[in-house]
Order: sequence, then structure tokens, then C-alpha cells
Amino acid sequence: MRYFLRFKRLPNLKHPQDLNEKILWQKLYADPTRWSQLADKVRVRDYVKERGLSKALPNLYQVWDKAEDISLDQLPDSFMFKSNNGDGKGTNVAIPDKQNLSEQDIRRLKEKADRWLKQKNIGALSAEPHYKYIRPLVFAEELLPVPKGEKSIVDYKLWCFDGEPYVFVVFSNRKSGGEAEIACYDLQWKERTDLLATDSKHYQVRKTPLPRPKGLKTMIDYARQLAKPFPQVRVDMYDIEGKVYFGELTFTSLGGLMNYFTPQALADMGSKVDLNYMG
Repeated sequence: MRYFLRFKRLPNLKHPQDLNEKILWQKLYADPTRWSQLADKVRVRDYVKERGLSKALPNLYQVWDKAEDISLDQLPDSFMFKSNNGDGKGTNVAIPDKQNLSEQDIRRLKEKADRWLKQKNIGALSAEPHYKYIRPLVFAEELLPVPKGEKSIVDYKLWCFDGEPYVFVVFSNRKSGGEAEIACYDLQWKERTDLLATDSKHYQVRKTPLPRPKGLKTMIDYARQLAKPFPQVRVDMYDIEGKVYFGELTFTSLGGLMNYFTPQALADMGSKVDLNYMG
């Protein structure tokens, strides 16, 4: 129903063709067990270490399963406060300096954490079954700096098909309501604006080019190592002055309802997904 409302047609689930359809097919018929581990922002760290990429992980400071146990005493002055099973929209809080937090601020932070921990049926609305099996946790990790001239940290999201990197989708200048500027680049950092739709509700095509990231080759190498076992996955990373940090693995991007790509781009990307691929 949600797909129909957005695209004014039903998806082809018997013979999926484009990228959205193949993601929807996987949500219905694939085993979500592995996804549950790898979509968990805490447990995925073990997988990253197994792939030999410990150096790409932001520092992890504390993990809690009860809001009442949360204490900021052992944390550095700056940190990122997150839910391990959230989608990044309202499930993270940047704390640039804990010394500026009042007692009321800390109480509200714990109340927010308590709501995150009590969330049930996560992923039900978007039919993403793997989120249901993630044990809710909240955690504090290293706060990465916002690049000079940007309003938020830049997310480098590298789409990979059958283990091979294909194209970067880059989100920048995010706003609290989920809106952001979006750009697209190939592996040589050539702009691919032709892949992007111009009428997406929450995403505006970025007008000024992003500089070639210093860690471009490193991001491609890391993504190749992390994506190898999967028909399709998006590897999200950050580049801080050439130092590449791992963000997360995304298997069901926008729940398989992506409308920021053109129909032709979705068809081309879908043709690269072999649902029989075992890695």
C-alpha cells in the first residue's frame, strides 16, 4: 500500500526488476537473521572487526540497556548518544560539551533513552523484519566533527552490488526534520546528478559540488571488504580529513521505497542485484 501510494503502481514481486522491488522481495523472502546482527549499531562492530577494519570504528564509550543506569561521569566532554536500532531520524543526539548540560537536560536525555529502549514493533510500518529481533540498547560513542563550511557531518553512502562498490550517494546539511541535501558521485568522484530525481520531498539536490574526499580510495576499499557477502548493501561512512570511519550497513534503504533516484537509475541498479548471489 505504501509503495502504491508513493509510486502509483504495484511492485513486481514475482519477477522483481528495479532496486526497490528487489529490496522488497528480500524483505519478504530472505532470512533476516544476519541483517538483525548487522543493522544493530553495536553488534555490527564485531563484523567490522572480523573483516579486519577495527581502525575504522569510532570509539565506543558506554552501552546501556536500562535508562536508569545511564551515567555521564565516565564519558568524555563530547560524545554522540544513540539508539542501536534506530534509523537515524530522532534516535541520536550530539553532545558537544556535557559540561553545558543542566540537570534538566540530563533528565530529558534519560527520558529519551527510556523511550528508545521501550520501542516495540520497530520496522513494522516499513515491513523491515530484521529490526524486530534487535535487542534495544543505547550507547555513547565518539562525536565526529562537522567539516568546515558544512552544517552537519557528511554521510558517504556507497552502494554495493554482489560485493562490488558502484556509486556514492552523499547526504549533507541535514536538518532536524529529516531533510538534507543529496549528491551522487561515481567511484572516480565524477558527479552523477543524472541518477537523482528532482522532486523528492525530503531531499534537495545539492547545487555546489562536494570536494573529492581525501579518503576516497580507502572508503572504496573498506566497502568492498564489508559488502562481499551480500547481493546489495549500502555501506555508510564518514571521511574526516582523510581518516575514514564506519557508520553502518543498510540493507533496506528507505524500506525499499526510494524516490530520490530516477526510475532509470533504479532499473539500472536493480539489474546489478543477483538475488541468487551467495558471496
